[in-house]
Amino acid sequence: MFYAQQKNGWFFDPKRVLEYFTNPSDVRLINAFWYTGLKDAQDQRGFRDALISLGYTVRTKILKEYYDDTSGRYSQKANLDIEIVVDMFNTVDQYDCVILFSGDGDFERAIELLRSKNTHITVVSTEGMIARELRNATDRYIDLNDIRPQIEKVDG
Repeated sequence: MFYAQQKNGWFFDPKRVLEYFTNPSDVRLINAFWYTGLKDAQDQRGFRDALISLGYTVRTKILKEYYDDTSGRYSQKANLDIEIVVDMFNTVDQYDCVILFSGDGDFERAIELLRSKNTHITVVSTEGMIARELRNATDRYIDLNDIRPQIEKVDG
């Protein structure tokens, strides 16, 4: 999602995201997970603490460096897909709706299995960064730009 926000040229506010998806008030939030890669154990400490105070469960992994043969450059990646799927399935009996902020097609099979358990799946991503198979597997797709006024981080 970090790259989707960069691509769009704006960033979302984690507090406003929770408010948006728990309105109307008959929606009961069971859990909100935030997954992020870290340069080291202290990286983003203040931000992670703020997320926890908002009610997020924060999952982290140290970034690994990879060499990209195509570009000839090194890049960093945390690859938290397994953690996301494990959390979805460990808590599946607690909820009937999942909102997944991702465009990664690797989640297609997990989403199909959750849907077979009568779980409603909404995927939030942005055009050009969502895999066709993920978009086809979901019940509902929301483009970040469509909800920008409600979730954008505003200075102040």
